[in-house]
Amino acid sequence: MTVDSAAESLARLAEERVDHRFKGLPPDAGGLTVGELAAQRRNLFTGGFTTPVLALSAERLEHNLRLMEVYTDRHGLAFAPHGKTSMAPQLFHRQIEHGAWGITLAMPHQVRVARAFGIRRVFLGNQVVDPAALRWIADGLEADPDFRFVCCVDSVRGVELMDAALRGASRPVEVVVELAAGEGARTGVRTEAECAAVADAVAGTRTLRLVGVAGYEGDVPRADTERVTAWLRRLVALAADFDVAGRFKGQDEIIVSAGGSAWFDAVADVFAEIPELSLPVLKLLRSGAYVSHDEGHYRKLTPFNRVPEEGALEPAFRLWTQVVSRPTAEQAFVNAGKRDAAHDIDLPFAQVIRRGGVERPADGVSVTALSDQHAWLRTTPGTDLEVGDWVGLGLSHPCTSFDKWPLIPLVEADGTVVDYVRTFF
Repeated sequence: MTVDSAAESLARLAEERVDHRFKGLPPDAGGLTVGELAAQRRNLFTGGFTTPVLALSAERLEHNLRLMEVYTDRHGLAFAPHGKTSMAPQLFHRQIEHGAWGITLAMPHQVRVARAFGIRRVFLGNQVVDPAALRWIADGLEADPDFRFVCCVDSVRGVELMDAALRGASRPVEVVVELAAGEGARTGVRTEAECAAVADAVAGTRTLRLVGVAGYEGDVPRADTERVTAWLRRLVALAADFDVAGRFKGQDEIIVSAGGSAWFDAVADVFAEIPELSLPVLKLLRSGAYVSHDEGHYRKLTPFNRVPEEGALEPAFRLWTQVVSRPTAEQAFVNAGKRDAAHDIDLPFAQVIRRGGVERPADGVSVTALSDQHAWLRTTPGTDLEVGDWVGLGLSHPCTSFDKWPLIPLVEADGTVVDYVRTFF
């Protein structure tokens, strides 16, 4: 896919018609294209939007994109942010415009989305053994010499299955050996000896080409700075050992990749220690949750808490709801629940109350539970909260916030909706 056709694919998103598929949008916008609605620059609070409606802050999104661009550049890191967070091609391209090497993904169908919108470099953070998916990847590599695809391998059996599915392919699939983060971790090879066996299996094929090593430090058991750093040094040592053994002979570079959203400072520190190898090293960071950040899980875990001099991410999501019941002085219900709000890690957080165009802190209000379509609120005595008030909720875990909303208003600080972000889950 050419750059022009990628731009055309993004432009077609603006041609999609607004209808019943997209919750929260103004009912009177039905029949307009997304582009036409965006051009109206309606106000989220006065322009006919219905609650619940998820809003993504335009200013905070841009801040987060710029911050990670500066951070990765400062630390000499290439960046392939994890696209499964948003599954929003518009955001993929903005991340690339802000210096990203490419996009990390988790599943083959996510690669199909990325390719449909012209993403040229994809790191797949899993082993792929599905024959149909592998044949589709091989066809894509054959059709587009600019398409680069790298995925993990973590077993000899996996290598055998990949090799069988890819027989006859014109370009070998680039792979990295995934080192597990320890016993009891998720995927990955458990020991260095087993890593060598997997690498030997790759070398015995014509369909695969070993280009590096990778892993996910977020799975380190009882993770702390010391344990994470020790594991990252194992990963770097594995790359160096493979290099000494000549396993990367004939390549242009060696990929060493890690980095979730909780320990990228440790990744930066350890990757700075990578010794000179026989080839240039692509130090590839894969953190993805930064794009929207959050009010709970990642607010607590972000490495910027440990290195505040490097900056701070800003939570960019707010779920606007409306009080629909106030049965007692201690209880209220708003019209958003499990179908609308991320809840797999933390419940939402009541942040602000809006009434008559005036916004104030939601002091004395907390979310205690979620039903399918309601949030249960507890209010302290004397809390000023009425049926009809809008309540803005902060959310925890970006990955399960994006996936509940197929079209998300991008909102400036004064409430002006300047665009709409399309997601594909």
